[in-house]
Amino acid sequence: MIKDIIAYIRNRRVLKHIVFWCLIYTFLVFTQSSKEPFWVIAIAKLSHLIPHIISSYFLAYWLVPKYLYSKKHLQFFIFGFISAYIICVFSRILMVHVAEPLFRVRPFEQEPIVEILTDWRKLIKGYFLNIYSITFLFLFVKLSLERVEEQSLNKEKTAIELKMLKAQLNPHFLFNTLNNIYSLSVINSPKTSESIGKLSEILDYVLYRCDQKYVPLSGEIMLLENYISLERLRYDERLEVTFTNNVSSHTKIAPLILLSIVENAFKHGAGEDSGSPKITIDLQQKDSTLTFRVFNTTANQPQKNANGAIGLDNIKKQLELLYPNTHTITIEQRENSFQVIITLKTTAYES
Repeated sequence: MIKDIIAYIRNRRVLKHIVFWCLIYTFLVFTQSSKEPFWVIAIAKLSHLIPHIISSYFLAYWLVPKYLYSKKHLQFFIFGFISAYIICVFSRILMVHVAEPLFRVRPFEQEPIVEILTDWRKLIKGYFLNIYSITFLFLFVKLSLERVEEQSLNKEKTAIELKMLKAQLNPHFLFNTLNNIYSLSVINSPKTSESIGKLSEILDYVLYRCDQKYVPLSGEIMLLENYISLERLRYDERLEVTFTNNVSSHTKIAPLILLSIVENAFKHGAGEDSGSPKITIDLQQKDSTLTFRVFNTTANQPQKNANGAIGLDNIKKQLELLYPNTHTITIEQRENSFQVIITLKTTAYES
């Protein structure tokens, strides 16, 4: 029940503000050490609360965004000083000429407006410190909540972007692989069933085992081996593929990044080179740094395909989201070769 109430309040912006000021008002009333009747304290503190609210919203929603965020510091201090003076005077007038007549027995003397305007000492000691202590608390709470909401939105945005990137990548990979199997089936190759088996293993991993942000590197290596085996069935002896790896068995990595680089090498290396294409894949780890190098030969006049950069573009975006400031990607394109090298900081896990 309490959790439901908290969740409801969290999703209602106006209600959050009402709850905040109710808590402040309750605090002001019940922390007042006075022998006056409760209703007198309640009226007096209400007259204090109104200037608190005015100063808080003026500072948080106008003065700070308009001048402080835009680095207009001189204007900020000028308007801040003027507004603080006006609010303190208003608070004193509200107390002396509105609240006190409600509970004081007449006749009694009231400070004239002119005296209130010029009594700087009372305005500073009695009103400025009191009002702006609550105002700064309001500003702190507001900024803290905005920071939390911003971080939450950034996480949601990152998750959505990653899902969109994977949604773009997986059908791209599946489309190319099904084309390979179709080519084998057209000629009634006995390797068709073996290809389907390899594809089944790949899809099982892609669909059911890599739904986490980071997965064991061993699973990604097995995925690469299955994919390479599948492609070897298609290209037979004319394709030379070398895959070497030396990594820790307790390393985790973002899923499908390595596969997309390898898939890109097959598509635009072996797929466009009618000669004897070569692909070299090397995965090495030193401490927490992983280095992945994929080299492939290319045709003398490689085909220009607008969709050819889908894989590498996705890789760059995913690396930026998953490994900010902890990765590098180098692309080396020569007349007859293409190479991609990525390095990134990995995380370890308990087996």
